Amino acid sequence: MTRMTDYQTLCEKLSALMEGVPHRVANLANASALLYAELEDLNWAGFYFLEGGKLVLGPFQGKPACIEIEVGKGVCGTAVQEERTQLVPDVHLFPGHIACDSASNSEIVVPLRVKGCVVGVLDIDSPWPGRFTTEDQAGLEAAAEIIAQMLTRCS
Repeated sequence: MTRMTDYQTLCEKLSALMEGVPHRVANLANASALLYAELEDLNWAGFYFLEGGKLVLGPFQGKPACIEIEVGKGVCGTAVQEERTQLVPDVHLFPGHIACDSASNSEIVVPLRVKGCVVGVLDIDSPWPGRFTTEDQAGLEAAAEIIAQMLTRCS
């Protein structure tokens, strides 16, 4: 099975999990649990949402995390500022990286858009350098679109 096939199945599971469920936090908790369980070699999977000009921690799986992140700071804040996915093979080489968990070595952060505006991010970390590929990026961007559609329904 290829990664793209895995992501197609993952997206189908994600859609089925949230279908007809009008509860934003419950959906995000289940989405982070699904991503954490289905993707290999992760140590964190979750969400941050914009509140008062900062990213604030949302539902996640993994060790306790940073509660607030400034826009433009770290990988998550950069994803929001640049409004694009950040695929980081080695977080220790990323200028301004915020080490919420010292075990993280690679990271991918995908902006979540509602009605064209970035409202938060999907953040996934791995202890393995170079864990994430452009195939992961495409698959996680597809998953983020499904999550953003749910956010639109539940807002």
